[in-house]
Amino acid sequence: MDKSKLIVIAIGGNSLIEDSKHISVSSQYEAARKTASHIVKLVDAGHRVVIAHGNGPQVGFILLRAEYSKNILHTVPLDSCVADTQGAIGYQLQRALMNEFTRKGMTRQVATIVTQVEVDRNDPSFHNPTKPIGSFMSEQDALSHREKDGWDIVEDAGRGFRRVVPSPKPLSIVELGTVRTLVDNDVIVIAAGGGGIPVVKDDKGLFEGREAVIDKDLAAALMAKQLNADVFVISTAVEKVSLNYGKADQVDLDTVTVGECERYIAEGHFAPGSMLPKVQAMVDFVSETGNVGLITNPENIYESLYLPDKGTKVVL
Repeated sequence: MDKSKLIVIAIGGNSLIEDSKHISVSSQYEAARKTASHIVKLVDAGHRVVIAHGNGPQVGFILLRAEYSKNILHTVPLDSCVADTQGAIGYQLQRALMNEFTRKGMTRQVATIVTQVEVDRNDPSFHNPTKPIGSFMSEQDALSHREKDGWDIVEDAGRGFRRVVPSPKPLSIVELGTVRTLVDNDVIVIAAGGGGIPVVKDDKGLFEGREAVIDKDLAAALMAKQLNADVFVISTAVEKVSLNYGKADQVDLDTVTVGECERYIAEGHFAPGSMLPKVQAMVDFVSETGNVGLITNPENIYESLYLPDKGTKVVL
């Protein structure tokens, strides 16, 4: 692969939690360090890198803290939760990357951008919230939040009640110009964390935050398209996308076309909330740009760019 490709990498919020019994900040940093070590290989090879990340578990922690302290402290709006996690996770990745550069004797700058993502204020999801967030609640607590805070609540298969929020489609990266300026000056950028902070424009063109969450993979694909990235990578828990995942007839995919992906989606091969949004985001990016998409795990990010048998490549 030629030098100086622009690579946008989306890493999952769950990838910063390797063990559900070890979820401390220090444990999350160690996971970030491992991912950073693989990303640094790309920079060392001459590529420019922009990183997006998930934040599902971390937003859940913030909401749980707010729930425990609701009698003494104000609640935290969801858009502020996303902003908080952009700063905290961005800091972990930023520090991990800079430390890895130091270990390799490299001098590079890393910056985290608190990123707003514009959505349509009339997006259908605002009238039909379906994205569950936060922890399970008793019926009493759920009804209290519905009455006092205006939350949308659903009952989840006998396990309790959960809050559901809109998940609108991302339209534009508000700070895209800032991201591009930094990339053009050889800064490794962390942006659009957690899918970005959802904002809408009012009648005067002023931004307002919204209580919603944007799919991280769709927002990262949008950023990759708007930056005209050469390669879009989604880092996940498995090395390759598979058909019949977990079954005796599982088939791992090496290289697939957009048309094949669309057929596999229609046949129901990919689970909603898991591999499905990743494949959909990849189809969106490759269809519009004609460039290469990769889905793989962190330890194969570098190798998948150069070796045909590593990761799943999506092409036109």
